[in-house]
Amino acid sequence: MSAAAATLPPALAPTSGVFAQGAHHFPVRVYFEDTDAGGVVYHANYLRFMERARSDMLRLLGISQRGALDDGAGVYAVSHLDIAFRAPAKLDDELVVISRMTGVGGATVSIAQQVKRGQTLLAEASVTVAFLSAQGRPRRQPREWVALFTSITSGEPSPQ
Repeated sequence: MSAAAATLPPALAPTSGVFAQGAHHFPVRVYFEDTDAGGVVYHANYLRFMERARSDMLRLLGISQRGALDDGAGVYAVSHLDIAFRAPAKLDDELVVISRMTGVGGATVSIAQQVKRGQTLLAEASVTVAFLSAQGRPRRQPREWVALFTSITSGEPSPQ
């Protein structure tokens, strides 16, 4: 938890979402800044929603990306992304980003993500992130992280 969030009453602290049914669920509300002149979410903002969900999924698992960056251990970067847009989101919509880890390698993690409004699928993506050294070269992920990711992809009980 950040220092700022530690000083807030629990009801005001930002959410990191929840794990349910082997996937991470992250709520997002569509604000005016997310939309184009027609009130429809601009396509690039779906990527922002998905990035926030992936970051908070790691946070919920107890992984500090900031700590890894500050310690020089490494950082994740998107190495591949395939996205399909199915239906538009609009101003004030309440969305959920569902992230499911689908594969874990020595230096990579594959994640399937969906953005939904209720039961309506708005966008879906297949994302691969690579763990990189401070010099920008792929490097092995910390073993304990790989173990966490593997337990999630294997269907073992999800962390809470």
